[in-house]
Amino acid sequence: MKDLVFATSNKGKLVELQGLVGAGVHVRSLKDFPEIGEIPETADTFEGNSELKARAVATATGLWALADDSGLMVDALDGRPGVYSARYAPTDSERITKLLSELVNVPDAKRSARFVCSLCLCSPAGDVVFTRGTCEGRIGHVARGAHGFGYDPIFELPDGRTLAELTHDQKSGLSHRGQAFRLMVPELTRR
Repeated sequence: MKDLVFATSNKGKLVELQGLVGAGVHVRSLKDFPEIGEIPETADTFEGNSELKARAVATATGLWALADDSGLMVDALDGRPGVYSARYAPTDSERITKLLSELVNVPDAKRSARFVCSLCLCSPAGDVVFTRGTCEGRIGHVARGAHGFGYDPIFELPDGRTLAELTHDQKSGLSHRGQAFRLMVPELTRR
């Protein structure tokens, strides 16, 4: 595999992936293929959504494609927001406010949560491989930290720090996406 299309327009994700796969693979993005447009995430699992995107991109480009789907699962909310994490409310701050309001009467011991990331690699022939990463923690009561995005300011690790209080490198070493990427690297390098 010399070219890989990552089904994202997020520059940070592209840089992270290129750093993991090394110079032997040229990582491209959806920005290189504007004709593909937005790919609807209509599945009810992270794996299903990542596969929808990877298959669509591999079919449209004739190249190997990689896609991710990730989100936050809160135990006290029966796994919500889950696959709807990005659509839970219109903005990051509104998503955080909504989540905290739903947990306002939930005690600390029951605020366990995890970030989940599913990666799907799809060949031009339609063969797929999945990896999954998780990051365990709990939902805090107030937002803390200036780094990261999404729910990072309220997601507390076992040591009490939020993901938004970590540097980029610290977060990559612990995060669900970083874990899933590292598990996928052997698959990418053997193709």
